[in-house]
Amino acid sequence: MNNEIFNLIDKHKLDVVSESIEKAHGLPNECYLNGPYTKIERKKIFEDKWVTIGVASSVPNPGDTRPFDLLGIPLIIIRDKNNKVRVFHNVCSHRGYKLIHEKCTLKNILRCPYHSWSYDFEGNLVATPHLGGLNEHDHKEFDKSKSGLKEVKTAIWLDLIMVNISNNEIPFKEYIKPLEERWSNFWTEEDKAMICRPKDFGYFLLEAKCNWKFAIENYCESYHLPFVHPGLNSYSKIDDHYHIQGLPNRFAGQGTLVYDPRFENDGQFPNFPGWNKEKEKHAEYVALFPNVMLGIHKDHYYAYWLEPVNHAYTKEHMEIYYVGEEAALSDKYKLLREQNFNQWHNIQSEDLMIIEGMQEGRKSPAYNGGNFSPVLDNPTHHFNKWVATTLCK
Repeated sequence: MNNEIFNLIDKHKLDVVSESIEKAHGLPNECYLNGPYTKIERKKIFEDKWVTIGVASSVPNPGDTRPFDLLGIPLIIIRDKNNKVRVFHNVCSHRGYKLIHEKCTLKNILRCPYHSWSYDFEGNLVATPHLGGLNEHDHKEFDKSKSGLKEVKTAIWLDLIMVNISNNEIPFKEYIKPLEERWSNFWTEEDKAMICRPKDFGYFLLEAKCNWKFAIENYCESYHLPFVHPGLNSYSKIDDHYHIQGLPNRFAGQGTLVYDPRFENDGQFPNFPGWNKEKEKHAEYVALFPNVMLGIHKDHYYAYWLEPVNHAYTKEHMEIYYVGEEAALSDKYKLLREQNFNQWHNIQSEDLMIIEGMQEGRKSPAYNGGNFSPVLDNPTHHFNKWVATTLCK
């Protein structure tokens, strides 16, 4: 696979990405445009790494099921009868029919409409009508236990459904440990258990006509705040931000020292009870590579996860959570939820024009990946290095 990437992209173009920030260029155009590169990226990043494909609260009850296509790989998300969220490859083990085409609630089994082979919610093959001939539903030479659905390595973290398609990445607890340790300085395990997703003003979808990487690159840095987000920059200025670069190289982003939500009539959400009082005005915005952007604040948390559809089209899913059921579900906080929803919708919408413009600019053969500000682009350079080194492994 290494030789394959260097057949498509000159090795120097990837090596220079990992130079010191003063000398480095960003990822080359080939990493954003249509072509054979996308097949390599899918394997090395979206199959071999832990990636986000949704949230567990989207399948709240046993039998709740939804399909998800990860860059063409059909998957099933289902909550089983023991309340465990599972992910399977969305294909019948018999003749390869795609089992689930839209979200639904199943009673007891996943049934293939082609020949009615059926599976329980743990992926076991439980029925094979006429397998051995008319009205003979078994055969002595056929072992059902070897023909169940193929399960995908899955972890649930802060409601996110994380999968490792290739099953060759380190355990998720180890993968997420550096970020968990960092954020243990802000909130407690009890705080994290309190996050609650509202039924109103808790989700929005933006559709970006660009490569998924532009969304991550933009999210990592605060350099653009005064130019793209003048409203936000009026009270959360660029010089109030600091860089976040994770080791061992799995996340990057920015933090602010002046998180100060401004709602009508000075309204306030309840805070996480264990939030560090010395960091009450701190908030952090971290991109967990490859495809989810996270925000933690004293009074809410969000996950902004990316669904790459193709090289130039990305669905951006925003999921917002509050501290406990009262803040998330009661009418008492409904107006505040609406205001907070509108604030984040406006901020993320302001970024759309920018990241779509970068997609258009990458069509220029004169562009070499660009240069970085040695002071303000460090987290974005960090992400570019992660992609380049992942591709070259």
